[in-house]
Amino acid sequence: MRLPTLRRTRTVEPGAFAGTARVDRRTKRLVGRLRPGEIAVIDHVDIDRVAADSLVAVGVLAVLNAKPSISGRYPNLGPEVLVQAGITLIDGLGEDLLEKVSEGDLVSIEDEKVLVDGEVVATGIRQDAVTVATAMSEAREGLSVQLEAFAANTMDYLKQERDLLLDGVGVPEVETRIAGRHVLIVVRGYDYKADLDVLRPYIREFKPVLIGVDGGADALVENGYSPDMIIGDMDSVTDDVLRCGAEIVVHAYPDGRAPGLDRVSALDVPALTFPAAATSEDLAMLLADEKGASLIVAVGTHANLVEFLDKGRGGMASTFLTRLKVGGKLVDAKGVSRLYRQNISGSSLLLLVLSAVAAMASAVAVSTVGKAYLAVVSEWWDNLLFQLGHLF
Repeated sequence: MRLPTLRRTRTVEPGAFAGTARVDRRTKRLVGRLRPGEIAVIDHVDIDRVAADSLVAVGVLAVLNAKPSISGRYPNLGPEVLVQAGITLIDGLGEDLLEKVSEGDLVSIEDEKVLVDGEVVATGIRQDAVTVATAMSEAREGLSVQLEAFAANTMDYLKQERDLLLDGVGVPEVETRIAGRHVLIVVRGYDYKADLDVLRPYIREFKPVLIGVDGGADALVENGYSPDMIIGDMDSVTDDVLRCGAEIVVHAYPDGRAPGLDRVSALDVPALTFPAAATSEDLAMLLADEKGASLIVAVGTHANLVEFLDKGRGGMASTFLTRLKVGGKLVDAKGVSRLYRQNISGSSLLLLVLSAVAAMASAVAVSTVGKAYLAVVSEWWDNLLFQLGHLF
């Protein structure tokens, strides 16, 4: 339930601004409560592009981050997205920021200072295009260390989930019929909206099994589709979508703990669990592959090394191995929208219509039937002019 906005007002210094604060340590969870013109208060080290895109889409006024938005471990893409969108980004505001700023507070921002009720509660670093570019350049210098860590995580995951990757051990038995069908897996990631728009003819023709990964299920519903299956830890899918009738598979830890299962059970929705150390999008691909999908089309998933590192999680190593496992039947929809995007101007469209009309007129003029028709029209026009002449 959205908390009411507190109607407090105060005079702010010239060049400063104020807005209602929405507070959460999980950016993904916070986005569901944010409204345009509000201020996001987060605790997110190394903001990734997916999180930044979601904040931009909401239309936030500013982002106040308790942690460094770019730690220097690797060149994460989120801060650049926020700054380019004109959103004020102040980070390094301190661990106690989320205790000093409460949900619904009227927060004022003056330079690098954050004020509540006229009192300065935190001071951080205000990022702009120059500071972000400098931090990104420094982060790239340490990329080799992250690559080594990524390789080590990949080997650890291979040892831990060898049976799942090689033999499909642990994949739950689902009711949704997948064998021999196309499967469309939707993650609320990079370019998912544009790619879903481009895939409309494909979805209409092939009627693939629609699998939404957490918030990807909401993306399907927003585009007019009904997901057949929802897979994930259930932290970013809405209650209404969970009740839509799709089969629910809750991502569980390797030891069987599944925090998301409590939420699903509270909604009285039946669910299965899928214990694994992989990411939820990996589980969706592995399940589709194990159940005999003839083709897997991925929307919004992570497809390259930059994106793996941008997520900032060691678990992304599982995505690399998952793609090796299902690569023979996997097609990435990412970038399809850019490949087929066409910009047709109004003048070009008008010229096309006029050309078609001219071609039709020429065809009528040279045909026998057309000549007879023109003669009738000409005679009718002459009679009309003759009658009008008598009247006036």
